[in-house]
Amino acid sequence: MSLKKDKQKVLGEVFDDERIAGFLVGDAPEGFNRDFYLLERAYRGMKAENFETFVRMFKQQGLDLNSQSPEGQTLLARIEEHTQSKEYADILRQAGAQ
Repeated sequence: MSLKKDKQKVLGEVFDDERIAGFLVGDAPEGFNRDFYLLERAYRGMKAENFETFVRMFKQQGLDLNSQSPEGQTLLARIEEHTQSKEYADILRQAGAQ
């Protein structure tokens, strides 16, 4: 006997402005710079087009694109090591990250 699936698999979450702004809320774990933590969390959880909106909102709140990880890296420096992060790195550079 074959079982039939009762639902379609959800492939992507909808990110409207309210959902994206939700990534600007929260405290960083101990030892992490909050701005870096928020940026990295958005990078890991969003598609590039949503990340671009997030970065705009991030800057509007006066947060630091060049904040550093506990190891002393900016998010841009960290993701330049990732082979599939070019779009994200370009977004950060265009927003003024170094």
